[in-house]
Order: sequence, then C-alpha cells, then structure tokens
Amino acid sequence: MKSAHAGPVFEADVAVVGAGAAGLYAALCAARDGATVVLISATPLAQTASYWAQGGLAAALAADDSFELHLADTERAGRALVRSSAAQILVREAPACVRDLQALGVRFDGDRSGRLALGLEGGHSVRRVVHAGGSATGRRVVRQLSALVAEEPRIAVFEGARARALWHSENRCRGLICDDGRIVSARAVVLGTGGAAALWTRTTNPPGSQGIGLLLAHAAGASLADLELLQFHPTAVIGLAGREGFLITEAIRGEGATLHDASGERFVDELAPRDEVSRAIQLRLLQTEERSVGLDMRAIDPAHFPNVVASLREAGLDPMNELIPVAPAAHYMMGGIVADLNARSTLPGLYAVGESSCTGLHGANRLASNSLSECFVFARRAILHTLSESYAPPTALTVELEALQALSSPAPATSQTRDALWQDAGIVRSAEGLRRLLDDPHPLARLLARSALERTESRGAHQRLDYPERDPALDQRHFVIAGDGSGSWQRWV
Repeated sequence: MKSAHAGPVFEADVAVVGAGAAGLYAALCAARDGATVVLISATPLAQTASYWAQGGLAAALAADDSFELHLADTERAGRALVRSSAAQILVREAPACVRDLQALGVRFDGDRSGRLALGLEGGHSVRRVVHAGGSATGRRVVRQLSALVAEEPRIAVFEGARARALWHSENRCRGLICDDGRIVSARAVVLGTGGAAALWTRTTNPPGSQGIGLLLAHAAGASLADLELLQFHPTAVIGLAGREGFLITEAIRGEGATLHDASGERFVDELAPRDEVSRAIQLRLLQTEERSVGLDMRAIDPAHFPNVVASLREAGLDPMNELIPVAPAAHYMMGGIVADLNARSTLPGLYAVGESSCTGLHGANRLASNSLSECFVFARRAILHTLSESYAPPTALTVELEALQALSSPAPATSQTRDALWQDAGIVRSAEGLRRLLDDPHPLARLLARSALERTESRGAHQRLDYPERDPALDQRHFVIAGDGSGSWQRWV
C-alpha cells in the first residue's frame, strides 16, 4: 500500500489493542497459529489492569463439580439475563484454557497432593477457582504471558502507544491509527481494552479503565449493550491514603472472613452474589451513618493471601489483629461492545474480548472469577475465527483514513463526571439522577444514563428506587445502542 500520510504503515494479520490478560493471550494464540501480530499497549507490559486482578479462573475441574453446576451458578448470579449459549461455551472451554496456561508456564497453586488447589468464592456452589500465588493471580498470569509475548518474533509490541481511532472502510474494520501517527493495517482488530469502572469516583480499577475501547468501537459504528450494568465489589478498603479502593479478594470470604457492622453484628451471607452483598453493606451504612463496615480476616492464614496482607500492613493495618474498613466500589462492567460467540462485534473485522466486550455471559451480575476465564476462552475463539476467514486487503489507504487521522483520542473523564456517576449511577439509581447524567460532557456517561433509564426495573447490579422490582418482561432482554445512535431491546439466546 502507498500512503501520503506522515505516519508509517505497519501490516499484520491481527492488531490487538490492550495488553491485559485477554489481549496478551489473543496475541499469543495468533502467533502460535503462524500469524503476525501488532500489540498496542498504553502501558509497559505487565502493568495493565489485569496485573492487579486478585481473583482466579473459574473452571469445573473438581470431582464434585460439573459443567452443569458451573452453568447453573453463572445463570443464578446473572439474574435471568445470562446468555445461555455464551455461558455454556465458557464452562465447557475454561478447563482447557487452564491447561493451556499451565503449558505456557503459568504455575497455579497446588494442594499437598500436587493437584490444583481450588478456592471457593461468592455465588459458587463448590470449590472451582484456580489461583496463582493466592491473591496474586493477575500478577502471575500477566507477568508470564508478557514475557512470552516479548520473546515471540511474530509479535511487534508498541509500548506506550494508544489507539486514536479505528480505521474502517467498505463496512469493515481495516486497522487502526495510533496517537503518534503510526497506522496498522490488519485483517482483524481485537479490542482487549478493559472496562469502565474508573469512571466512578470510588473504584477498584486503575485510572485508565474508562471505557476507551468502547468509545473507539462505537465511533467506528459498532454496537454497545448493557451499559447500565456496572458491578460494585463489596469489599474495597476505605479511608486509607494510598489504599483507597484497594480490593480485598472475595476468596478471603470464601476461606471464612466475615463482615460486621459498627456494633459487631454479622448482617449478610458473605458468600452471596456480589450484588446482594454490596446492597446489604450500602443499606447498613445508610442505617448506621458509618462510612465502612469491618472485614474480619483474623482467622485466615496470611500465607494464602500474601500480597493482600502485605499491602494492608504497609497502609498501617494489621488484618491478623483488627477488622479492616471496607465499603463497595465500582469494579466491573458487564456491558460493553456487543460480541457474538466468536467475539465478533457488529462491525466486520472488529473483535472484542475480556471486559470491553458484552457477549451476555455475565448477565446482570458477574459470577466471581468468571471474568479471567472469559478473557482466555473468548480470546482464543476470536483468533480461531478471524484466521479461518477469507480476507481481501484494501488496495490503498482511503479518504476515510485521512479523516480519522485528524481525530483525537477519547478524552478521560473529569473529576466532575466521576463524582456525578458515583452520585447518580451508583449502587442505587433514580430517574431524576439518571436524567441529570444525560447532560454530562462525557459521551460514555450519557450512553450509560440512557441505557439505565430504559431499564425500568431493578435487576442485579442495576437497582432503581423508582422501579424496585424485577420486571419479568425484561428477562433475557438487552438494551443495545447501535453505531448510528439508535437504541433497541434484543433477546439473546
């Protein structure tokens, strides 16, 4: 291809945006199949949001577990909104992904007999969560995959680079344009850019998790769905400088940690799904006018969660001798870029994996540790699909590309937007607050408010004061905003 543009053009079979678990694994899967890859990473490798993930990978590996049990737990947590076909794929393919990660050198925790040690987390009926280094799973997995990516000659890594826009022409995604002017031409683009929980003031996510990939995809014409469904994690540390929003993994409650109000009373089933626990904490805080509840970890073996214990002690808390102040924080977006069972978006040539995608897998409330499993299962499916498709490359760079180069990257949210989302689209919402968000300067805040106003019910992570009951008419129905801005309800099976 010839180009009169200032930026150089790089050609690859696959361009991957985002170097978290989903992006790294997608890049490695493509390279192992002989494809050339360009990987775009805004941060140095092994410093993405996945690096901080404390949860593990949910997979039916135990003798007392089954695909059917894992599916039932996923659907129960998702409050009649889980896309059953996506959940069936996850539960059946997650065990193979665990084995593949082991083959790639990821060392998961074992028990005394040498078998995988399986943890119990909220919403799961049996032990099925695989960890690496206790609560350091994200760190261990991302570090190992990053090392493999760095050594793989078929993968070119653009560190410190950001996607400015997706290049699309002839109703197909053709590649992308970076902030520095570099152009990547590819038969497929895989977005693994993470979620948007950092749009809320109080969050467990790093500052960059503001839905950039969702905005890039929507600007290129791809549909978004379920934007109103943002999960709040029940146990994030509160009131500590440098540790505000620090996540305390659900696995700790799975091993017996308990929650207590200001009077010392236990008030919730600690292993209920996250939406229930978060709402119970929020209600107790409103009733007592306290800022936090106490997480009692004193009966937990600190050797099982070394990074959590070390981080708390660095902040001046001793979890072996005192209760830890916690409260809910924005954690995980179930909504995102509409993706089918092969991770294809509604724009041909564009795929979405991990938290940036919305396959319908998580429904209205993600089951703990299904997210890392989702990253690997659907990243592999995306690569298998795109490399099996025939592809006719463009013959020249187009006028559309020239126009895209003039665009700016999606701007980060201001503190005012983050405060507004926490106030008006928090654990409990109302039409009045959501209408205020329709005038927010941030485009994703406006789209989220529009979706939340459409869902006139309370379901899972979406709770409305003015519609406190679940509406059976909205079971299995997802609100989709197309690339042209039109909205519609769709039923996914």
